[in-house]
Amino acid sequence: MSPATPATGNEPRRGVIGVGRVAMWKGGSVWIGRDAGPAQPHSHHAIQITLAPARRIRIRGAAEDAWRETSAAIVMPDRPHMFDGCGHAVAMVFVEPETTAGRALLARHGQADVSVLDDGTVAPLAAALHAVFDARGTDAALVEAAQRVVGHMAATSIDHDVVDPRITAVLERIRVRPDATLTLAQAAALAHLSPSRFRHLFVAQTGISFRAYLLWARVGYAVVRGMAGGSWTDAAQQAGFADSAHLSRTCRRMFGIAPTMLVPEDKTVAPATAMAARDPHAGAAAAAS
Repeated sequence: MSPATPATGNEPRRGVIGVGRVAMWKGGSVWIGRDAGPAQPHSHHAIQITLAPARRIRIRGAAEDAWRETSAAIVMPDRPHMFDGCGHAVAMVFVEPETTAGRALLARHGQADVSVLDDGTVAPLAAALHAVFDARGTDAALVEAAQRVVGHMAATSIDHDVVDPRITAVLERIRVRPDATLTLAQAAALAHLSPSRFRHLFVAQTGISFRAYLLWARVGYAVVRGMAGGSWTDAAQQAGFADSAHLSRTCRRMFGIAPTMLVPEDKTVAPATAMAARDPHAGAAAAAS
């Protein structure tokens, strides 16, 4: 995300990207915080659900000319988009499209790259998720509240992958140890396939290359480590990146922000510096949208 201008008077504080937390589960994550700022055009592998129940934020596809203002939106995987939290509290929930819930979200909301959610049924669940954050609830409580949102929107269980079991074995290996070295040849052996056959099957089942998925998983792992209080240099190395610059480039491409723009909720931040947490997932963030 690009730097934001300082707030004046009673305007929402505009920091680098927000102040908040990141919590993950198998096949998904939630990035939630306050003072969310703007993110540059970016795309990521996960489906992104953006929730700002108290105030309206801005979002649009990268190819669209006009911003859309909303309190809830969903972005399909690998679709370039832009986001501006307008200095408000925002949660971004990321769901991998290979999961049962991810496939259901694609089926129900995949008609457009970016869709505004105006039916009103998500608002109470979004408010409940933010309430957990405001009360400094546990990561488990954040995950449970985020999964309720996903389950409601997908109208299905969020627990199981629905891809070829050989690819599922590799996905599980990456999710459990995203920091461990795993070459394409090693992954192919784990799937009992030749490297060339594995490469093609992985793309067919997930929609992205093996290397791109591995980077996605490692960025999420690095963000969690960094948000836990470690240095971003250590987080990059622990996640398998060559250095912090490699992590920063990858995070900018996937979430539109540098990881140093993320500040944990519990860290003391000077008013002139503020900021931290989400689009991304990235969206992480989404973190992470």
